[in-house]
Amino acid sequence: MMDMGLGGLRVLVTGGSSGIGAALVRAFAGSGAHVAVHYNSRRDDAEALVREAEGRGVIALAVGANLGSPGHADDLVKAAADGLGGLDILINNAGALVGRRPLAEFEPESFDQVMDVNFRSVLECAHAAHPFLKASGKGAIVNTGSIAARHGGGRGSGLYAAAKAGVHSLTRTMAKEFAVDGIRANAVAPGVITTPLHDTTPKAAMETMLAQIVMGRFGTPEDCVGAYLFLASPTLAGYITGQIIDVNGGQYMP
Repeated sequence: MMDMGLGGLRVLVTGGSSGIGAALVRAFAGSGAHVAVHYNSRRDDAEALVREAEGRGVIALAVGANLGSPGHADDLVKAAADGLGGLDILINNAGALVGRRPLAEFEPESFDQVMDVNFRSVLECAHAAHPFLKASGKGAIVNTGSIAARHGGGRGSGLYAAAKAGVHSLTRTMAKEFAVDGIRANAVAPGVITTPLHDTTPKAAMETMLAQIVMGRFGTPEDCVGAYLFLASPTLAGYITGQIIDVNGGQYMP
């Protein structure tokens, strides 16, 4: 098996305590990378993941921060870099649907909540991590986008879809501006993945989406892991930047 070159690299996974983030923490630790697990409210889950990662012989720590509130990224990234002795890879995975609200019922408060956690946090974390990634020499950012950014999302998730579309665009801008500093930036756009994000999705909507997936099933967090590891790997993706990989079972084919 080809060595992905992740061994010994230092990784911060935001939204790392559950869903795709938790699967990524396990995968990076299994590849020999040291990991900082960001959490908001799931401290116990994050600390359990830390113990699991440490059992694989890597350095791991849990770092709490509310990325849905502006201004917390600097402390989060600094704590992660201090605990790991630097930072090589940033996985911007924190995000939330926040709530379903049709655009006809738009409220300014909803806009701020959705944009802060899904878009602003990506920008703020990347900004805070930039000096560490530049110093690394192997700096890489992988942002979590969404299939919703491709097709506008379902009823009530328009703001979420818009925020994720912003993430897709921001990823390309990061790729252009950070290349001079030796930092690659890419994104993964998951489809319908069985995570807490879809706990509030109406059953009828889930059935409609399932019928659109050519592979005939919803995805799992583990289905997404390969794309992130690939994009983070300096060995496998050292000449790849500004790209978005869709992981959706064929539901959407750009």
